[in-house]
Amino acid sequence: MKIQPQTLDDWLAHCERLHPKNIDMGLARVKEVADRMGLQFGCPVITVAGTNGKGSTCAMLESILRQAGYRTGVYTSPHLVHFEERLRLSGEVVDAADLVTSFATVEEARSRTDPEISLTYFEFSTLAMLDLMVRSALDVVILEVGLGGRLDATNIIDPDCSVITCIDLDHMEFLGPDRESIGFEKAGIMRTGRPVVVGDPMPPRSLLDHATEIDADIWRFGVDFKLSADLQQWGWSGRGRGYSGLPYPALPGANQLVNAAGVLAALAALRERLPVSAQAVRNGLAAVQLAGRFQVIAGHPTLVLDVAHNPHAVAALAANLEAMGLFPITHAVFGAMADKDLAAMLATINPLIDRWYFTDLPIPRAASSAHLLERWQALNSKPDVAAASYCDPRQALRAAIATAGPADRIVVFGSFHTVGGVLKDGVPRLHAQRLSNI
Repeated sequence: MKIQPQTLDDWLAHCERLHPKNIDMGLARVKEVADRMGLQFGCPVITVAGTNGKGSTCAMLESILRQAGYRTGVYTSPHLVHFEERLRLSGEVVDAADLVTSFATVEEARSRTDPEISLTYFEFSTLAMLDLMVRSALDVVILEVGLGGRLDATNIIDPDCSVITCIDLDHMEFLGPDRESIGFEKAGIMRTGRPVVVGDPMPPRSLLDHATEIDADIWRFGVDFKLSADLQQWGWSGRGRGYSGLPYPALPGANQLVNAAGVLAALAALRERLPVSAQAVRNGLAAVQLAGRFQVIAGHPTLVLDVAHNPHAVAALAANLEAMGLFPITHAVFGAMADKDLAAMLATINPLIDRWYFTDLPIPRAASSAHLLERWQALNSKPDVAAASYCDPRQALRAAIATAGPADRIVVFGSFHTVGGVLKDGVPRLHAQRLSNI
């Protein structure tokens, strides 16, 4: 007789043990388990894919729709500190105890036959999240694709509207070597006759061709919707609808305006089923929050947290740092996965950094801090810049604080594990070379 896991941590460990080493990349297995569970939504579903900007897009959709009075469910990944962060119901992180029931439901459906159906860690946990959302009587569901789109576990659900943010080079070992290959994988979340919002100003041809091939209702940035902006406000227009005098999104960074434009296009495409007032749009943009996306924490020194983990995201981070103004010294705590384009990431932001603190991360895929230091040394053209390696993000941050002056800036960026590592005990507050909660 099987011993049933009792806690969320037990279930996550169970999923890790089940994770097959060799498995087909199709969705037939996941769909079979979902069918056994009877997973169906009676409300609109918005699925969001893209290389960067997915989490911010989901957060803005959630914030506006909640301001409009809708009960929202938002599934995102990965998490920063706690697994439960991956699911928010009506704006609140789900309780671990509620997830336990859904994990048990997935296991019962998965193991109902002999042989049992194999599921990866992500597939198993995604099914559990979907189950809890189905049981929560929601008005709208927002799903963030984990990787790619076509073969991602979230794609077993047919979206009423798809959103594809910017597309760039990342996860190339799974998605292909160039933007055209990656664009095709992202395009897999489109559905015939249903709206798909393409937020990339220069989308890959493969994405546009797939939309035409399946006759999706494509909304293109710069074609079907546009934005205009000055220093204090911005406006949006598209397909019979427009907004003026909008506040900038509360998520800082110039890149967020393009994400917000895609959000308004998605809401316009769904306005018959999810009507949203202009006031809800304004309030939602002004109130949106999302940890780790160019999150600036006032203090002495200033702290910046950003999960930029590919060259495109690091370029956006560098632009946002430059826009912050002058700081005497900028310190960088950096940790990343070994399969990333580390040279491009380091080269992009290196001119802005005066001292580096490379960190190990608690995951086998991560590059060691010693390797990161070696890669930086190979390209560094600033001989007066200091650098060292550390065993974890908290130790690296402590070292940065010990060196930094009150007027300096410390940037923690790279993997979710890097930013999450300094958020384990809450948001750090820096006070004149002292760190609370670390």
